[in-house]
Amino acid sequence: MDIILPNAIILSGGNDIGEYTNRDQTEWRLLEYADYNQLPVLGICRGMQMLAHFSGIGLKEARGHAGTRHELVLNHHHLGVYENTVNSYHNKVLSECPPCYQINAQSADMNIEAITHKNKSWEGWMWHPERELKYLKSDLNRAKQILL
Repeated sequence: MDIILPNAIILSGGNDIGEYTNRDQTEWRLLEYADYNQLPVLGICRGMQMLAHFSGIGLKEARGHAGTRHELVLNHHHLGVYENTVNSYHNKVLSECPPCYQINAQSADMNIEAITHKNKSWEGWMWHPERELKYLKSDLNRAKQILL
């Protein structure tokens, strides 16, 4: 049996937390592994929700965030780091920002759209870079900064 020793973790989008226990447990273990080994983590949509869940933060229902595009309100440190308009495919959002994270971007209705851990190379985005017709240069550059 081969042993896999990742250099970074990407948690992808998908079903809501709680729908598939095996996936939830796997991602939780991956975050424990990343935490113990000081690995970078990028959480995409559900992946960002899992980062919050791992930090003890719950989710709440969101309206108008599924199957649309919307503007981001960026904090001053992230102007130009992310696109101003992103896709959106989620029905749930973070109930609050985990204490160990900072908010990088919010939607116009003030839901959290991007977070960065204050002490680790862990970041979460609620949009899906893989669902763009062409990868956005800003997403690629930021992913490289986080993961490499």
